[in-house]
Amino acid sequence: MFKMTIPTFETTFAVPMTCEACIKDIEGSLHQLSGIKKVTASLQDQLVSIEGNAAPSAIVEAIQSTGRDAILRGSGKSNSAAVCILESFAPHVENKVRGLVRMVQVAPTMTIVDLSIRGLSPGTYHATIRESGDISDGPESTGPIFEAAKAKLQGTPCRGVFGTVEVSKGGVGTVFLDKPIQIWEMIGRSIVVARQQDGAFDKNDPDTLVGVIARSAGVWENDKTVCSCSGKTVWQERKDEVGKGML
Repeated sequence: MFKMTIPTFETTFAVPMTCEACIKDIEGSLHQLSGIKKVTASLQDQLVSIEGNAAPSAIVEAIQSTGRDAILRGSGKSNSAAVCILESFAPHVENKVRGLVRMVQVAPTMTIVDLSIRGLSPGTYHATIRESGDISDGPESTGPIFEAAKAKLQGTPCRGVFGTVEVSKGGVGTVFLDKPIQIWEMIGRSIVVARQQDGAFDKNDPDTLVGVIARSAGVWENDKTVCSCSGKTVWQERKDEVGKGML
């Protein structure tokens, strides 16, 4: 079956850099990834801009392999990016945050989905968009799969089904997909990641994750270095979020 090529898009990352050698290390690591077209770094702004179609999670890993951290500051054009933080509702789970979904619309009818999860039991998991963004009762209050009824009636693939992700014995799973859906259609809805695609979910199951899809900054829309609310730098915020289990 013909597979549409993913168009290139731009992502920007905050990266601590002190000299030109830092830039060369980062560029060398990134150019080992498939899909990297151009890397531009600014010592003054402490930002690295990447053009290509590599998964943002893979870019972060490549930068971290040089001994430096990286924070995604924006991706895609204005109003073309979204993010979903996946959490467990199981009361006995200490670190609730166990996954992150980054979404960037790269064409009128194509959005790329970069999903990463960790801390789950090994196996196959299903990722679906739900009709509602109500997560007050965990996955049970999110409603049916987005457009499931419409797809069944028309006999077409359901756009609310992202697909599956395999979690390794180490509890980590990643998948990079492209789907015929637009960002605005998903904002405010929720995503459920579970062993089953649909049916009665158990919010007390630590391996069932849920989160609300929210708009994310486009490239160059977020140049914040200090939070006006907490007064913390982006790196202090990063440390706090990593401590909560954020990827």
